[in-house]
Amino acid sequence: MTSVDETRREVREGASGPLLTMEGIRKTFGSVLALDGVDLTVGRSEVHGLLGGNGAGKTTLMNVLYGLYRPDSGSVVLDGSPVDIRDPRDAISHGIGMVHQNFLQVDTYTVTENVVLGTSLPSWPSLDLDDPAERIAELSKRFGLTVDPHAKVATLSVGLRQRVEILKALYRGAKVLVLDEPTTNLTPQEVDSLFGSLRAIVDEGMSVVFITHKIRETMAVCDALTVMRDGKRVGTVRRADTSASELATLMVGDDAAVGRVTEVVTAGMGAAAGTAATGAPARDLGDAPVRVSVRDLVVLGDHGVPATHGVSFDIRRGEVVGIAGVAGNGQVELAEAVAGVRALEKGAVEVDGEPLAGRPTAVWLESGVAYVPEDRHRDGILPSASIMENLVLGAQRSVRFRKGPFVDWKAARRHAEEAIRAYSVKASGPSAPAAALSGGNMQRVILARAFSHRPGFLILHNPTRGLDIPSTQFVYDRVREAAAEHSAVLLMSEDLDELTHLCDRVLVLYSGRIVGERTRGHYDQYELGHLMAGLEDTA
Repeated sequence: MTSVDETRREVREGASGPLLTMEGIRKTFGSVLALDGVDLTVGRSEVHGLLGGNGAGKTTLMNVLYGLYRPDSGSVVLDGSPVDIRDPRDAISHGIGMVHQNFLQVDTYTVTENVVLGTSLPSWPSLDLDDPAERIAELSKRFGLTVDPHAKVATLSVGLRQRVEILKALYRGAKVLVLDEPTTNLTPQEVDSLFGSLRAIVDEGMSVVFITHKIRETMAVCDALTVMRDGKRVGTVRRADTSASELATLMVGDDAAVGRVTEVVTAGMGAAAGTAATGAPARDLGDAPVRVSVRDLVVLGDHGVPATHGVSFDIRRGEVVGIAGVAGNGQVELAEAVAGVRALEKGAVEVDGEPLAGRPTAVWLESGVAYVPEDRHRDGILPSASIMENLVLGAQRSVRFRKGPFVDWKAARRHAEEAIRAYSVKASGPSAPAAALSGGNMQRVILARAFSHRPGFLILHNPTRGLDIPSTQFVYDRVREAAAEHSAVLLMSEDLDELTHLCDRVLVLYSGRIVGERTRGHYDQYELGHLMAGLEDTA
């Protein structure tokens, strides 16, 4: 077998020029200009970061490369030759592989069956998969993507499922591998393992396009980085020649704005590439009383099976408590249960000593419970209603917005105007439909509704997912304000950097159970990752 050093030499000496060039890529969806003449050049044996906030056009550009979208104009040159990519089959035939955030897998099939699905099998029609399984095992070992070829996909963790998708691309002979936000839902250990595999892949002459919005990740693994903003390429830099603040400036587009979002840019920077972030020193909460008490909580999932098992915790006045865990371990059910929107099978929830289990939602709201759900489009907002109507939702029966038996719409409008101003919502006015808002502005409306009632208990579930840097900083500031005003805050997030940065304590949820706890000033992301993977707490 050719050694890695020989492969590197062959790549350097046997080929010249970039491996991939995309020029002038333009793509519109109706009246929306998603890509505005974007250029991208990916070198050989390179991990190329594609960095930008939500809506920057990163995934759209790679969907064009993979044949999911046809560009309105522009060209693609691969390995020195122009290519016309009309669909994913074309892309695969040209050596382009893409791993999406949502994996396309058949749970009841084995790893091997999922990998070979859609390919031509020499053993057809006998379906003898021994040779493919051997090849998958060899690829798995070669690139540090350890997974059992005979395992059923349904039994695998998220990290292992991702390896299956990468192996699927490598099995099909990918020369360019595109990974879309690949670290979402991975533990820190799995992230390190993934980064090691990417280095092994590029060492053998392939290139990787790494789509992300996290500056820390690009600084840890990428050789070069292209930054996108508002459907345009705003710059390409070598990792060795740049810094986190420079990348943030490119992403945000304003030096002054970067000064206001330094916290988001630098959060977790110490946790990159083998080091662990401990978080800031612990805050002194003094003798703050318990505001929220959750005891022995059992909540059923959508299929009638328990999603949480005897969950218990307290949150003190002014305390921010985080819930860490890989998605699918009971976070949604727990959030909905403590917010009063999902029935409890068993257990108790008290706010300021008042039992709330089994009581109407109106009582929970009157007790100061406010909820910012994970899916803002489905659960957080009424898109057909106005901003004003969304801002009073849940409080329309309160004295503040009543005039006799009717809603006081003048008071509601005044409240909406104040909230739009205070939360910097970009909209034409209170009467504008919520559906017309961008994701970040929609989140600001939801936060304004939650915070404006001075909640005693605030539940936030992935509140910054999909937000750009300024909007994320805005959320961080509001969380701190709520704590300063003595709210008890429960923050559920799949971003460990976010949790260790904001929380006084972090609880780890695995398979519906609290399996460990760490306090501010003593965070170790690798210990937390160990717990998130369901391994025993050794602390």
